[in-house]
Amino acid sequence: MSFTLIEQATPRLHRSELAVPGSAPGMFEKAATSKADVVFLDLEDAVAPDDKEQARKNIIQALNDIDWGKKTMTLRINGLDTHYCYRDVVDVVEACPRLDTILIPKVGVPQDVYAIDMLVTQIEQYKKREKKLGFELLIETALGMANVEAIAQSSKRLEAMSFGVADYAASTRARTTVIGGVNPDYGVLTDKDSNGNREYYWADQWHAAQTRMMVACRAYGLRPIDGPFGDFNDPEGYKAAAKRAAVLGYEGKWAIHPSQIELANEVFTPSEAEVTKARRILDAMAQAAKEGKGAVSLDGRLIDIASIRMAEALIEKASSISGS
Repeated sequence: MSFTLIEQATPRLHRSELAVPGSAPGMFEKAATSKADVVFLDLEDAVAPDDKEQARKNIIQALNDIDWGKKTMTLRINGLDTHYCYRDVVDVVEACPRLDTILIPKVGVPQDVYAIDMLVTQIEQYKKREKKLGFELLIETALGMANVEAIAQSSKRLEAMSFGVADYAASTRARTTVIGGVNPDYGVLTDKDSNGNREYYWADQWHAAQTRMMVACRAYGLRPIDGPFGDFNDPEGYKAAAKRAAVLGYEGKWAIHPSQIELANEVFTPSEAEVTKARRILDAMAQAAKEGKGAVSLDGRLIDIASIRMAEALIEKASSISGS
């Protein structure tokens, strides 16, 4: 274990993150009563330029008037390369104490985060805001991925990163068939068998990028979140993508349609068997401590400190789900 200890981000339940356009206020009440852990009210891609100012007003009213329960409420602002960005931050943060985090799109360098951090800090000081805002960052460009480790250390406000596969594909000029899906041309061909036959297997073209962002998040105490899956009429494809992300170590996934919320919650909720095993690990550790044993084993396998930490994290997550 390194002598360098990294502070973990503010813990939040983050299995599902529902995207809601700020220009569609008719969706707000449904989002508030949904099972989504996180709701982000969008001022960026989902809102046409002519609708941005009204969308901003809609979001302010919604954050102040609607009961969002225990949900984490997030605002996706427009990019730093637009003139909408500063007004998104100033108008909404000044008016909405209910806001929990800001989702910053297309982060390319640490200075992008610094700029928003400076603006938010000044607003908090001016408004005497008691609740400090957190940041979620979208890594969705080649520049952002190239700098992802430095970006992960750019602000004390950072809580999570999301992998924005659609814009990432455009930025890297990748060939893609559906947002968040895989391409049949990205695969491997086996050698010939004894009869001269060969098999072809699809692979995941996003694996390397998702892994790099996940490692940056885990190294610096952030939550890695998988981004959108575009075909909301393909629940099996969504679950497959979510499971791949979960196996890598991701904590949740975006839902661009309400039908995807329960799918994400299902995939990223620890199973009863996982929780039971985690409790057994902690019980075995406690019993060994009582008996003064230095080594701990369970089911014939040695339990190391990493296993204990994973068990503790899983139990903590399960407890937060049961209390949500």
